[in-house]
Amino acid sequence: MIQLPYWIAAWLLLMGLYGMVTSRNWLHMVICLTVVQSSTYMVLLSVGYRTDAGPPIFNEVPVGTPAVDPVVQTLCLTDIVVGATTTALLLAIAVQVFRQRGTLDPAALRPMRNSGPQQQQE
Repeated sequence: MIQLPYWIAAWLLLMGLYGMVTSRNWLHMVICLTVVQSSTYMVLLSVGYRTDAGPPIFNEVPVGTPAVDPVVQTLCLTDIVVGATTTALLLAIAVQVFRQRGTLDPAALRPMRNSGPQQQQE
């Protein structure tokens, strides 16, 4: 049973990647990216978990008492903040793309590369 969190993380990673590859909408891609990011939370928390261990608060606790790893918890919190920031930025970009182009379909947005002013040819 100790491998269950890793299997869940792998499943979340694969489902998120599958959703990103098959998506026909930018909003769906952003949601799938957050699913992929949640798989990293599972891995980080699984690495730092210890059976029968307490929180990493060492005030008035006897020496040698097992505790979970506080560094891994800090990395997970940092990952959550970075994920929320990335999601907010991608959603803001999606809103601007929808305002400019009227669609969020990646196939319809492909010609965006050629929509700028003509470049001078040498």
